[in-house]
Amino acid sequence: MGAVVDGGNNCWLMIARGRKDDQEMNRQQIIDRESTSMANLYWKRELVAAQGRGALLWDTDGREYIDCTSNYGVSVVGHCHPRVVAAIKEQAERLVSCHGSYYIEARSELLERLSRIAPTELTRSFLSNSGSEAIEFAFKLAKRKTGRSEIVAMMNAFHGKSMGALSATWKKKYREGFGPMLPGYRHAPFGNIERIRDAITEDTAAVITEPIQGEGGINLPPPGFLKQLRELCDEKGVLLILDEIQTGMGRTGKMFACQHTGVVPDIMCVSKGIASGLPLGVTMAREDIMSSVAVGDHSSTFGGGPIPCAAATATIDVLVEERIPEKTARDGEYLIGKLRELGKKYKVVREVRGMGLMIGVESRFEIIGVMDRSLERGVLTLEAGRNVLRLLPPLVITREQIGRVVSVLEEAFGVEEVERFPR
Repeated sequence: MGAVVDGGNNCWLMIARGRKDDQEMNRQQIIDRESTSMANLYWKRELVAAQGRGALLWDTDGREYIDCTSNYGVSVVGHCHPRVVAAIKEQAERLVSCHGSYYIEARSELLERLSRIAPTELTRSFLSNSGSEAIEFAFKLAKRKTGRSEIVAMMNAFHGKSMGALSATWKKKYREGFGPMLPGYRHAPFGNIERIRDAITEDTAAVITEPIQGEGGINLPPPGFLKQLRELCDEKGVLLILDEIQTGMGRTGKMFACQHTGVVPDIMCVSKGIASGLPLGVTMAREDIMSSVAVGDHSSTFGGGPIPCAAATATIDVLVEERIPEKTARDGEYLIGKLRELGKKYKVVREVRGMGLMIGVESRFEIIGVMDRSLERGVLTLEAGRNVLRLLPPLVITREQIGRVVSVLEEAFGVEEVERFPR
């Protein structure tokens, strides 16, 4: 038997190993069905998830894992948080779908919550279904507002895989075979304000950056970079777009990463953690920017639907009322410190970097072996490039669970050390 625990606190559900219902498919049947019928676009791990609670996942065999992926940064308040689950259930019994051409309570409540937590100048929001969609609309807004056509993005940036977002994304592996990219997208080195200045032309509508690069390797900018970038955009009369899709919703120890510096963008994109796993993207902008588009210029059939809005409102309430960003700052400092101790112990570890619970451990070698050994030992991890281990645990992870993660990574890197540097 395995206990599903709410962030390490109250035991609420017992699950048995295996499946007793004859109508349930077994593990191999699930794998075979997905492998046969689903487009082969995901790097699959041999794990069939069955239950989740807090920072923990269980597979169909009842094996427990500490989830340091949180579904690529999505489950910020943990898997199946009771308040989020209750909000979804309540809304599903009242109204499941409603187009944006009608007013609904769930949407109005979410917009009110967003106005509380967003930088004060970002008073208008458009609700879509994903981070990529939020980015696409941000580009449309910038081009409409300025009347210009070019976007400057950063090297090593990741903004999504739809065509506009992909054109701003740096890595060739995402772009190869899908060209030509949209015209008018330039790239400059992340953190290099002078090279960004050189990339801006009279046709530049906006500069877009992640406050911390996620997919690109958990890269932090030099101190003062965002303030310099804000000043440069003001000087050149171009808009500043911040992609807070991974860094937002408490991930870095503030509700949004830009709040560490006091920088307010003209447009900000949020998704991933905002609705605890339900599809929702938000593009926030100043009033004068959002008013540059008119009725019918942009829309989304499913954007701002009742159930995702209810989930997002509950998620925000949990983050604020339980002061989770503050907890994240403390836990992140603690975990980064422990990982840096490992870095001093093992030569295979080149660097540990991050902010809050957005952490990268750079190895001198490919990281896949460490990921596999961590999985075998009950810890789920991500990569951020070939040699960077990425940790994005639910923000409700406990200190005891953090301790277990460190122990598992110490074992995994220890094996890597012996293999790479045999004595």
